Amino acid sequence: MTDSSPLPCGSPSMVQIMSNKDAALSYLNAVFNQRDLVTAETFWAGDMIQHNPALPNGLDVLRAFISNPEPGPSYEAGIAMEDGNLVMVHGRYTNWFGKTMVAVDIFRFANGKVVEHWDVMQEEVPADQAANGNPMFPAR
Repeated sequence: MTDSSPLPCGSPSMVQIMSNKDAALSYLNAVFNQRDLVTAETFWAGDMIQHNPALPNGLDVLRAFISNPEPGPSYEAGIAMEDGNLVMVHGRYTNWFGKTMVAVDIFRFANGKVVEHWDVMQEEVPADQAANGNPMFPAR
């Protein structure tokens, strides 16, 4: 099976075939909207490589985020693209440290798990305040 083939992932009690794109979207929902550690961990490789300079490698920071009882950001997915073992998702984070942020998250998968993550993020500017009048999100 190649890295781009649909791979089993999901809850330990119910294995299903899921594309890497669907896995990335499920992962983002589990982490930011559901704050569901059990589901989120089904998508993580234990030694995940992180390219966000504010975050360490591995999963401890994600476990701490999900376990934090304080309200955190919510997530809304926009465009999602898959190319082999890479998935890119354009999305909106609401209440990211009090701001609304638009981001592109890039995930590399191996065997149905996120093994590497990159992101770029900027504060959302309303269309009526943008020089071009175009919204940053949702992307169409």
